Amino acid sequence: MFVELGDVTLNVRDEGTGEPVVLLHGWPDTGDLWRHQTPALRAAGYRTIVPDLRGFGESSRPTDVASYAMPGMVGDVVGLLDWLGVERAHLVGHDWGAAIAWMTAAHAPDRVHTVTALSVGHPAAFRSAGWAQREKSWYMLLFQFRGIAEEWLRANDFRNLRDWSGHPDIERAVARLSEPDALTASLGLYRANLAPESLLAPPAVPPPVTAPAMGVWSTGDLALTEAQMTGSAGHVAGPWRYERLEGAGHWLQLDAPAAVSELLADFIGRHSMVTAPA
Repeated sequence: MFVELGDVTLNVRDEGTGEPVVLLHGWPDTGDLWRHQTPALRAAGYRTIVPDLRGFGESSRPTDVASYAMPGMVGDVVGLLDWLGVERAHLVGHDWGAAIAWMTAAHAPDRVHTVTALSVGHPAAFRSAGWAQREKSWYMLLFQFRGIAEEWLRANDFRNLRDWSGHPDIERAVARLSEPDALTASLGLYRANLAPESLLAPPAVPPPVTAPAMGVWSTGDLALTEAQMTGSAGHVAGPWRYERLEGAGHWLQLDAPAAVSELLADFIGRHSMVTAPA
């Protein structure tokens, strides 16, 4: 279905019954990234709510870079919960979806019952993760250059993206990014939130995350160090759990679908919204 939230419309898949679980994808994906986890979660008794983020898939693609700044992305999550009449939800995010989940949990704690971050740790932990992480993040600077980044990614049938990313679902990703305006829209998150000048300013410190939180990192991740995930513990005031998946790459939902589904069901189940009677 399509959900209108002010100046953007989100494509959303809302299925099942039970406690709501909102799953947020990252770059360069859509909600389809969760296609292995959503059936498993529904079988475990949960309602799955899966949007295409603004700028991706069948959701709106604003042309103004500022539209992709973090307050707007968090606002989309809260607005979606309002539209669906959901008071509190379990949030699960991967890549940019993880960053959005962290910030939603920090700034709208009354709407988040648990938060699970796949691959990307808390933004403050990411920023302070050291030179090893900065080396892996080289592409984030490239992505700031409008036109140049698009040409680098698109050239020769997206050869650089294919060779560099190792995306296990690359044909789907290329097909989506080949649509008019899709590639530039998808890079809006990098340009709005990681502009070089913003890194020179003192970092804004968000409130600590009070919801139970789980971080999941995979040893084959090409873009992220373990330290930026384990360091997230310092920004969580509630219960913290860390899981390390051996052998899976950045897109661990696709590389290790059963393991990810099991972790999600177990963590969410241990922190149910339903309080057992005394």
